[in-house]
Amino acid sequence: MATQLTGSRVLLWSLLGRLPNAMSPIGTLLLVSRNTGSVWSGSLVAGALAGGQAIGGPIVGRLADRRGQRTVGLAAALVNAAALVALVAASEHGLALGWQIAPAALTGLSVPLVGPLSRSRWVRLSAGEPELTSAMLALDGIVDEVSFTAGPALVGMLATAVSPSAGMLTAAVLSGVCATLFALHPTAETAATAATGVPTPVHAQSQSAERLFNTPYLLLMAGMALLGACFGSVQVGITATTEALGRPGSAGLLYGFLGCTSSIAGIATASLPARWGLPPRLRAGTALLFTASCVLFFADGSLVALTAAVGFLGVAVAPQMITMFGLVERTVPAARLGEAMAALVSALILAQSAGTFVSGWAADHFSPGAPFAVTAAAAAAALVLTACTATEHRFRRRHSTPPAPVAAKAASPAA
Repeated sequence: MATQLTGSRVLLWSLLGRLPNAMSPIGTLLLVSRNTGSVWSGSLVAGALAGGQAIGGPIVGRLADRRGQRTVGLAAALVNAAALVALVAASEHGLALGWQIAPAALTGLSVPLVGPLSRSRWVRLSAGEPELTSAMLALDGIVDEVSFTAGPALVGMLATAVSPSAGMLTAAVLSGVCATLFALHPTAETAATAATGVPTPVHAQSQSAERLFNTPYLLLMAGMALLGACFGSVQVGITATTEALGRPGSAGLLYGFLGCTSSIAGIATASLPARWGLPPRLRAGTALLFTASCVLFFADGSLVALTAAVGFLGVAVAPQMITMFGLVERTVPAARLGEAMAALVSALILAQSAGTFVSGWAADHFSPGAPFAVTAAAAAAALVLTACTATEHRFRRRHSTPPAPVAAKAASPAA
């Protein structure tokens, strides 16, 4: 049903257009570290890219809501591709670190946001039908998981077989071509009018004066941030533990296995009956996340146990993300949905960076498995948060109408 609504080709552009977002952070770290001989320098430049993503995401999302996904998505894709090329050139020519940080920050600021904008697009195309919305978000979650797994693997293979710059230049091509094709796809226009069935200009829809940061949405941002902390700590924990076990090359396989089990869980989420509401799903998913994190904490003694625990954790990831993105559609103004999705991803990115920093310190000062304690703590906080706040009443569907000035403008002969 979902592919009939969107077409298979746009899903392909959506997948390939997301890969640069997954490739750029690790690609930047590898590129700059190799060319400068300093991992710390690589971390600084990669951190500038992550900071740009966190700041630029909501800005690009808001502009897409106000000006349309086609125009903003196209501009972001072209700027992002140019910034990636500039970063490679600056690093390969050994320019001062500041000249490498600048294009890295621009790369983050100009990320085309294919993921958040696709979720916004699918929700609008679903026109409020709960089962169709759930199916679309589940499908998009699977695409996200594939890109999350394939992106670092692709840039790692290219860095090993060719050079780190080859991975970054591939990311630039994917951004410039595939993200552009996604922005230009007809669904970018039809999504803006799906809810009403009439061709209403995007900029007219986006004049809503309704507040974005209401209490339910802030709770979802907090939940997504805690999930991001889990991501960051798990990555560090897997890397540190596999190195301690003498199998450092297994880390990439474990990341892939986590993405695989998460994708399977995302497919299963789409088959859940609509009568099982999103808030109960969120509470159940958070409980599963906490249970899996506790298992992970005690599974750092062998590679087999670690693999099983990582797979179990993956089962809890996609349902969590899909459910939270589904709840965003209920809690924010429809005209600001793209901005809301992007801000949610920014919360995840910032928290993931913080989780990585704290977990790295814990691994250095305590033990290779110490980062998994950070995972369990973040999951416990998420469990308490959802147990206290995730109710149907709090996340009831909004029923808003266009503000009077917009209606008057649309009806006026001059407009």
